[in-house]
Amino acid sequence: MASASGSSVRVRFCPSPTGNPHVGLVRTALFNWAFAKHHGGTLVFRIEDTDAARDSEESYNQLLDSMRWLGFDWDEGPEVGGPHAPYRQSQRMDIYKDVARKLLDGGHAYHCYCSQEELDTRREAARAAGRPSGYDGHCRELTAAQVEEYKAQGREPIVRFRMPDEPITFTDLVRGEITYLPENVPDYGIVRANGAPLYTLVNPVDDALMEITHVLRGEDLLSSTPRQIALYKALIELGVAKEIPAFGHLPYVMGEGNKKLSKRDPQSSLNLYRERGFLPEGLLNYLSLLGWSLSADQDVFSIDEMVAAFDVTDVNPNPARFDLKKCEAINADHIRMLDVKDFAERCRPWLQAPHAPWAPEAFDETKWQAVAPHAQTRLKVLSEITDNVDFLFLPEPVFDEASWNKAMKEGSDALLRTARENLEAADWTSAESLKEAVLAAGEAHGLKLGKAQAPVRVAVTGRTVGLPLFESLEVLGKEKSLARIDAALARLVG
Repeated sequence: MASASGSSVRVRFCPSPTGNPHVGLVRTALFNWAFAKHHGGTLVFRIEDTDAARDSEESYNQLLDSMRWLGFDWDEGPEVGGPHAPYRQSQRMDIYKDVARKLLDGGHAYHCYCSQEELDTRREAARAAGRPSGYDGHCRELTAAQVEEYKAQGREPIVRFRMPDEPITFTDLVRGEITYLPENVPDYGIVRANGAPLYTLVNPVDDALMEITHVLRGEDLLSSTPRQIALYKALIELGVAKEIPAFGHLPYVMGEGNKKLSKRDPQSSLNLYRERGFLPEGLLNYLSLLGWSLSADQDVFSIDEMVAAFDVTDVNPNPARFDLKKCEAINADHIRMLDVKDFAERCRPWLQAPHAPWAPEAFDETKWQAVAPHAQTRLKVLSEITDNVDFLFLPEPVFDEASWNKAMKEGSDALLRTARENLEAADWTSAESLKEAVLAAGEAHGLKLGKAQAPVRVAVTGRTVGLPLFESLEVLGKEKSLARIDAALARLVG
């Protein structure tokens, strides 16, 4: 099998365009991309779109958009081209038909005329007798007379691959040596009765023709590996393939209740993370930890650091649990690592329609630039910026009733009056002066700064938590800040 040696490495990422990309799929793409980059090799991006009932052009375009957003560049594939084009399976049907014919002519495959009812009956009988319930080879050695009889009945055969009657052993890059016994890997279908090729044929044929050296994919495909190895050997004999690739099967990504994260789980959708404002680098950092680590004591690192260190043989074969809170924490670290100008620009989509609740003309670029450095230290995801700065651009704050009730205790009106008097006389070009004004108000009422600033914060911003209060007051300005304190006092008195 192939070995990782410099630029000879060729890996592939071959998703099906069916709905929103799944984070497990992204993790697979990441490991393939990083492996290729680490070895100075080639990443082939291939689209497995032979299932017309499930595949869609919308999903195809979404896949390409997702790859670009994540920062994955590919060396061969859609929009790039390459020596093995086309890279969409729906455009390669003649190739599969030709290879299927060669397999039949070479005795590596045969026509199977068994009906589904016959297969089910024999499988049930095998289970009842305690035997393996896979295909029993019924059509392996049909006579010409039997074939004619089936044809006379109007039966349309599938094409089955003839598995060797011997164990198949291979060394998985993640799991070590694995052996499959022949009774557990029966002959399998490669072409439907209507002539449509199956995944079991097209995937290895494309890997062979595209000279893929390493197949890094999910653990759920492990059981298909002995079948593909046997097919590879046949393809090598027929001159279609040059070598058998090395296989590495990546661990499951688990969700709640330690169940495999499925497409139906809300937290599995890549679009969800994009919409919430995760950074690509933050999300990829976390996904890389689902089965791999840079070191025992470093969870936060750049994609370049990952590429420099990544080796698929270091991947842990045990299932990896997706922890949303840890994902958010790592993303928060990456937000703080950004240059402040970069951070300000990346927040832009959430400061505009349809995310922003304020009128477009109400947005003030100077105010935004002034608070951006303070906001950067507080966000877990970029979408949180909208609620953090809305008080600057709305005509009045949006009061969270729970926050109002929590902050406006008995005596808050008296505190607010004193704070307003002190703020009226303060220097509004200095956040420190505004802080001293509120601190003095608190002392006058026997309160520490934390308790004293809570009613002021809610009066001005509508919330108990958010950006630093005194910097916020400075940016909002004296007139608007004092008017909001007056409005809060009126509400309290009322």
